[in-house]
Amino acid sequence: MKFKFFAIATLIAITSASFENKAANATKNSDKVILHAWSWSFNTIAKNMKDIANAGYDFVQTSPANTCYIGENGGMALFSTPNDSIKGKWYYYYQPTDWKIGNYMLGTRNDFKAMCDSAYKYNVKIIVDVLPNHTAIDHSAVLPDLDNAVGGHENLYHANGFTPITKWNDRMECTTGEMGGLPDVNTENPNFQYYYLQYINDLINLGARGFRYDTAKHIGLPSDPLDPKSERNNFWDIATGREGVKGLSLLMPDSLFIYGEVLQDKNVKELEYAEYIDQTASNYGHVLRKAIENETFNNDLLSWHHPVSPDKLVTWVESHDTYCNAHESAGMTDEQIRAAWVFLSARKGGTPLFFSRPAGSTRQNYWGNNKVGERGNDEFKHPTIITINHFRKAMKNQPEQITATKDGVIVAVSRGSKGIAIINFSNKDAKYTLPTTLNDGKYTDKISGSIIEVANGTIKGKLAPLEATIIY
Repeated sequence: MKFKFFAIATLIAITSASFENKAANATKNSDKVILHAWSWSFNTIAKNMKDIANAGYDFVQTSPANTCYIGENGGMALFSTPNDSIKGKWYYYYQPTDWKIGNYMLGTRNDFKAMCDSAYKYNVKIIVDVLPNHTAIDHSAVLPDLDNAVGGHENLYHANGFTPITKWNDRMECTTGEMGGLPDVNTENPNFQYYYLQYINDLINLGARGFRYDTAKHIGLPSDPLDPKSERNNFWDIATGREGVKGLSLLMPDSLFIYGEVLQDKNVKELEYAEYIDQTASNYGHVLRKAIENETFNNDLLSWHHPVSPDKLVTWVESHDTYCNAHESAGMTDEQIRAAWVFLSARKGGTPLFFSRPAGSTRQNYWGNNKVGERGNDEFKHPTIITINHFRKAMKNQPEQITATKDGVIVAVSRGSKGIAIINFSNKDAKYTLPTTLNDGKYTDKISGSIIEVANGTIKGKLAPLEATIIY
């Protein structure tokens, strides 16, 4: 969360060997895909679990499950202005008042359990968005159980916890200061760690199998400066099961998929965070969106723009923050998002996350039906999205080769001799002639059903605007 190219036909032809040194171990989630069921209720996710599984998602990420601040009299709008009759804000669930399962926006503890049971039935794993870094802006709303557990309200926060961050690249301010009005929790307090870990273990006992750590770069690492109230920066050791606290340890640490929102900037310790958790590849999402907006593939898309190996990255075309906050990505059409997703998911590296936009949303009305708890639009199960999700599974551990036409309009991701995804980045019809690692022969496009021939290591065809051909 954030408040505020062989050359006749190709521009570039990168062989799989170019990526192997950095991605040699990119096998952990090399066939996996995450659906971010943003603001769907637990019951809504459960009701749609069959569609989620059939669409090829291995994980479904929920919005925060913790007890939260009740804003605007409990209104259930995704986002309201003072002039709207229906009130509410999606981000109230990012303002904890206690760390227990269930809130008015997404559902009860029993609803969460039923969702996890449904996920297990369809072999889908639940990732929960968790946020130990801060409480509600109105910290007087914090509930007594939490205050009592940490030894009093004053012990819940860092010494600098109510001092707004002004130097975002200063690690002391970044990891101990108030962000966007949200007071900073003393995540190094053993009493807090114990209380929080009970919440995490309860989620695991009910069926959660992964966690996305919100504002992870605002939680200190062992090498970071200490808040005056803290003796050790050991939160990540506790949260990932390397250490216990007061006799309590993380359940099933080797079976969990844990990643953090470590938004990239100056002086962010990506390599040290990588010792504990996977991370969001925020810069790569920006580069990919720009390429689609410019309707041209470019060499920037060959780098993951991150010092960490791609097997430790969660990738996206857009996130809920890029869509909701400054609406950085909200102006992109569903067709543009779809084309970018095909390219992203066809690649070998990363674990792609698909953000579910609100139902009824348009490029003029980003909030659509504007209701927390309801399912997003149909894009998560669009035939093209389903096809590329299943392509990714079929291509597990296959080497990657990326090629593009001379004008950069058409880009292809070949995966060994098993498959290829070809995408038109532009808003015009385009022909292509590209080298491929597929064996010579005739193939059926999984999207259109048309027959495409590979001869002498070359594939030819034509694509409509922002459409794709997927063969495997």
